[in-house]
Amino acid sequence: MSELLKFSCHCVASDGSSSLEPLSLTAARFVIAGWTGRDAAAIAHHIHELEAVGVPAPSTVPLYYRASAMMLTQDATIEALGDASSGEVEPVLFFARGEWWLTVGSDHTDRKVETYSVAVSKQMCPKPVAAQAWRWSDVAAYQDELELASRIFEGGRWVDYQRGTFASIRPLESLRDGCWPGDTIDEGSFISCGTLGAIKNAAGEGIRAASQMELEIRDPRTGRSILHRYAVRTLPVIA
Repeated sequence: MSELLKFSCHCVASDGSSSLEPLSLTAARFVIAGWTGRDAAAIAHHIHELEAVGVPAPSTVPLYYRASAMMLTQDATIEALGDASSGEVEPVLFFARGEWWLTVGSDHTDRKVETYSVAVSKQMCPKPVAAQAWRWSDVAAYQDELELASRIFEGGRWVDYQRGTFASIRPLESLRDGCWPGDTIDEGSFISCGTLGAIKNAAGEGIRAASQMELEIRDPRTGRSILHRYAVRTLPVIA
C-alpha cells in the first residue's frame, strides 16, 4: 500500500493574506516526465551527460514514465541497492481537493540499471518528496522565476549539485496536460516534472552518488522555500 503523505500547504487568499493548511493523501498514480528541458541545447547537454555514464538517448522528448505510486516517500532516509544510485531535484505537481499543488522531490535512480532500461531504473529506488507544498494557482503565473536547486554532501561538506529556474523546464501545465489531457484527474495523481544538469566537481564528475541530498524550490518574490533533505542507506549487493 502507498505511504500516507502529509503536507503543510501554503495558500494565498484573495486579499493577499496567507495561511498554512494540513493535507493528507495517498498517492494513486505517479508519472515521471523525462527530457523536459525547454532549451534544445540544454536537453542535448543532459542527454550527453547521461550517455557519459552509459544511458541511451531517448526515443522522443518529452517522455512519460509510469512508476509505482508506492515509491513516493517523505522518510528522512531511503535505502538503495549498491552504490550506483543518485538523486536529482524535480518540481512535483499533485492533484488533491480538486486542485493542483506544487512540491519538490528527487527522482532517485539506479544509474547502472539506467544504462540498459530507463523505464526499469525508475522502479528501483524510492522517490523522496517534501512535506511542504504550495497551491499551484498561487505561483503558476510567474513559474519561470521559481528557483530549483539541490546540494549533496561530498568530501565532508555540502556543495551545490544543481541550480537554475523553472524557465529551464517546459511549462509545468504542458507537461501535466501532455500526460493527463482533459478534465478528469484522479485524486492523488503525481507528476515529477524534470530536472537540471549536474554541476561538475573538481574531478570533472557530473552525475554522481552522494550519501545525503538536499532539495529546494525557492520563490524569489516572497522568499519562501520548500526544502527536503534525505540520506541514502546503501544495501549490499548479494549475488
